[in-house]
Formats: sequence, C-alpha cells, structure tokens
Amino acid sequence: MPSDVTLSIGELAARTGTTVKTVRFYSDRGLLPEASRSDGGHRRYGPGAPARLRTIRALRSLGVSVPEIARVLARTDDGAAGGTGEHHAGGDGGDSGDALAAVVARRLDDLGTELAALRWREAALRALRDSAPERLAEHLELIGAAGAPPSTSALAHYWRRVLPPRLCARLRRAVTDAAVPRPPVDPTPDQVLAFARLHALATAATDHCLASHRPVTAAHPDLLYDGLHEAYLLVEAALRTGRDPGPGEALDCYAAAHARAAGTCDTPAFRRTLRAGLAAADHPVMARYWRLAGELTPDPTLGAADAWLREALTASTAGA
Repeated sequence: MPSDVTLSIGELAARTGTTVKTVRFYSDRGLLPEASRSDGGHRRYGPGAPARLRTIRALRSLGVSVPEIARVLARTDDGAAGGTGEHHAGGDGGDSGDALAAVVARRLDDLGTELAALRWREAALRALRDSAPERLAEHLELIGAAGAPPSTSALAHYWRRVLPPRLCARLRRAVTDAAVPRPPVDPTPDQVLAFARLHALATAATDHCLASHRPVTAAHPDLLYDGLHEAYLLVEAALRTGRDPGPGEALDCYAAAHARAAGTCDTPAFRRTLRAGLAAADHPVMARYWRLAGELTPDPTLGAADAWLREALTASTAGA
C-alpha cells in the first residue's frame, strides 16, 4: 500500500480523537492490524483503520469485552476476504452483521443480569442500613448466606427432599417450580430479608426433621398431587378476588384427591377424618415457609391455596 494513503499511529489517534497509547493497545491485541511499517519501523494503518477503531471504542464503551470484539472483527474480516483486503469495522456481509447483532444481544442479556444484581444489592444495603443495631449482625449473616443476587437452588433442593420419595418426576418438577418463589426483579429491603430467611429455613432443614415438614403423605402420592394441582388451579380465582373459603368445585376436587390417594370414597365421614388429619400434621416450619414466600410474590402461593381449601373443609364439616 503506498505510504501516502496510510496513517501513522499519531495521525490515526488524532483523526479518531483518541491517544497513541490506546491505538497501540488495540494494535498489540490484534484488533487493529497494521497495513505496513515505515522505513524507520513505525506502524502505518490503512484508510479503513479510523472506522475500525471507532467501532472498537464504541463497543468497549458499551462494556463489550476485548475477546468479544475480536470475534466480531474476525467475522467481519472473513466476510471481507477476497475483496480489497482492507479491514473495515462493518461490512455488508451477513456474517459480520450477524456477529455484531449477536454480541449486542449477549451484552443486553449480561447487562440485564448486572442490573438485577445491582438492584438486589441496593435493596440489601438498604435493609442493613435500616436494621436495628442489635439485629445488624444477624441480618448481615442472613443476607450474606443467601447471596446478592440470591440463588433459588437451596429452596429447590429443600422441596426435592420434602416431597414424597415415590412421587413421579413430572409432579416433583411441577410442585418444586410452583413452590419455589423467584426473587423479585426490583426487591424491597423487606423482600431481601424475607428471601434470606427463606434460604436459611431451607438450608437448616436436616434429613431428620424433613419428615415432619412433609405434607400428609399417601399410599399413592401421584394420585394425591395430581388432584391437588387441579384443586389449586380451581381456587386461584377465589384467592385473587378475595372470596371467602367455602363449598364448591375446588373443595370437592381437593377432598376427592385425598380420598382417591387413600383408596376410599369422598364422604362426610372421610372429610371429618381428613380435617383432623390435616390439622394434626400442621408444622410451624411449613407455615413460616409459606408466609415468607407470600412476601416475595403478588401471586397466590401453593400454601395460600392449601390454606383456603383447608378453611373451606373446616367450614363444610363444622358441627358434623
């Protein structure tokens, strides 16, 4: 390439409003290839270098990593192969455009994750700032154990251990997905503490105490949980509208599920027995779990659905 159409490192820096140090940095990492060297061994850059450098700097300003930029430029260079041999930042080739679109999409995803983490950390710091002095160390330990942003893996593991061992994989996944609340996208300080307490509850459950946390089990857990799932769906509308617990299709489905799983019929006598059995199986850990889970989502929880149905069962058997 003739020297009169190439740029020195200083000329390239001046034309793009950057520094010689920056140009040298990207050159040394292979992002900004030299067109030639002068007789004195100085770097010379082709006419496409300013556009390429502007693209590099634009992507870096958006937080795209140097390796990611290198992959985009490599695709661009591959698309330009067989042409003039010049390195351009953005060619007309579909491959280079696809590569740039892909890296932008990945950066958007990464940024969304980063922003979620920052929102959670801000809420966590507010929770600690607002804590009473005597509770500060306790709250810090709780929040630190849960992480910021937190993972739901401990809660999922808790439910995999709580559910009956003979429950089929399909229902085990369905119940776990429904029972594990997702961390709020924009949490309040109280929600950060609620999730941290939920995490602590789940991780503190030992194999010995899990048996007492389990819901009422049955000889046929698949029959029970299939029926409960249907009953919970039926009661969701009542929960959303604030309707008081009472008789209806949801309660009938709930009682029938328990009856089928027990290998008997849904009769008034069975409902009385069921009411007593459910009351005896109440456990404060599960009640606390559902209370904390309810603080994390505006949607009805499985615990809220079960509580509504049990109140309806109690009301339907009152005086019997």
